[in-house]
Amino acid sequence: MVKHLETTIAEGDAKAASEQFQVVVRKLDKVASTSTMHKKTAARKKSRLARRLNVLKAKPGASV
Repeated sequence: MVKHLETTIAEGDAKAASEQFQVVVRKLDKVASTSTMHKKTAARKKSRLARRLNVLKAKPGASV
C-alpha cells in the first residue's frame, strides 16, 4: 500500500494520492493497534507520507 502511494505521489496525481493516503493511514492504524508495528513507527510513516503529499498539493497546477 505504501509503495502504491509513493508511486502515485511521484507521478504527481494529487487527487489519487489523497485518496490512497486515507487508505494507507487506516491500514497503518490497524496494524499499529496490534503488536505487529509500534504505534510510533506508524505515526512516523504517516507523518512522512503526509509531508510528501502536502508538498505535492502545494505545487502550482496540482489538482486536488
